[in-house]
Amino acid sequence: MMQHIINSAQTCLDCKKPKCQKGCPVNTPIAEMIRLFLAGDIKIAGEKIFENNPLSIICSLVCPHEKHCEGHCVLNKKYTPVNVGGIENYISTYYMNYKEFEKPKSNGHNIAIIGSGPAGISLAMILALKGYEITMYEGHDKIGGVLRYGIPDFRLDKSILDELLLKLKKIGVKIRPNTLIGKNITIDELFRDGYKAVFIGTGVWTPKKLGLKGETLGNVHFAIDYLKSPKAYNLGKKVVIVGAGNVAMDVARTAIRNGSREVSIMYRKGFEQMSAEKLEVEYAKIDGVKFNLYKLPLEFTSKGIKYLSTDEENPNIEGFEEADSILVSISQQPRDLIVSNTKGINVGEDGLVVTNENGETTREGVFASGDVVTGARTVVEAVALSKRVAISIEKYIANLKEQEAC
Repeated sequence: MMQHIINSAQTCLDCKKPKCQKGCPVNTPIAEMIRLFLAGDIKIAGEKIFENNPLSIICSLVCPHEKHCEGHCVLNKKYTPVNVGGIENYISTYYMNYKEFEKPKSNGHNIAIIGSGPAGISLAMILALKGYEITMYEGHDKIGGVLRYGIPDFRLDKSILDELLLKLKKIGVKIRPNTLIGKNITIDELFRDGYKAVFIGTGVWTPKKLGLKGETLGNVHFAIDYLKSPKAYNLGKKVVIVGAGNVAMDVARTAIRNGSREVSIMYRKGFEQMSAEKLEVEYAKIDGVKFNLYKLPLEFTSKGIKYLSTDEENPNIEGFEEADSILVSISQQPRDLIVSNTKGINVGEDGLVVTNENGETTREGVFASGDVVTGARTVVEAVALSKRVAISIEKYIANLKEQEAC
């Protein structure tokens, strides 16, 4: 593996204006990172990419590199692009094992972070290392959010999250697990107890429904719920997933790894219209997932799915697809626990929290980023937003200090 990483790094052209960096949502200094790596300065390389992206060790594994950095590599035109993800992961893993994390001197300002997904973890890292006193509230018993409960183990080793938890504790971040804000604890109470700013990074965990007859049956499940604990389900041999996004591909590949023998994707359009990344679709094919295209579900039954053909050659013909289990994977939306119990936080028609470009919500002192603002996006996009929010929170607290001094 190391030889492969070195060989790929040596193909980098060290472009003066690296397109790979522009293609990265967090503007990772890729050419500089590779230059330092090949020169034997791996610790400096690791420090630079960690300071730019505190979740580089995770992004290097789960990012759609073919869409971002590697997709913009100039070698793509005629050759194989540089394996940026592999190189970054090697450097990040080395650096996180080498780096001694310590709690910095406190600046006396308390910040509450609601949700411990990629948006919350990256913000906690950034601000805690600057001396802010951070308390992170998580509804589950373990941190990670979508990283732990929405990404399969074969794509992300969860022990990485356990290591990140140790790092967070070392820099002084306090964790309150099994705590849902908006229910037993409100945002008003957080401000009452001395928090200068509150950040919402709760993600999107409520599955969208199709509204079809049979959706409440015992053999019908929601994809996002299944990914939380796949071993708790007995799906049977034949499984059909309705939907064609990245989550649908993850669910299909997870079902195969958990004993299902015939797993297929049912989608009303063709491959070109799928929202899933092309590489994710190819991975699904390699794993044995089949694709039932141009089929629109009409009704779920205990035996399978009634559907309508949307194929131009054979339109409006009804059919039936047998299935032991059906998983609905047509996107998610936020829970409304916080906004329904808090005045002044506006949401859009889709339930997503409304913010400006700096992550400021319509209530003073409350900030938000990640999927709860944008809808389901990539981890690196959540990190990019949280970096902007960190700057915004610091400016907000600085203004509070000036007002208090007057």
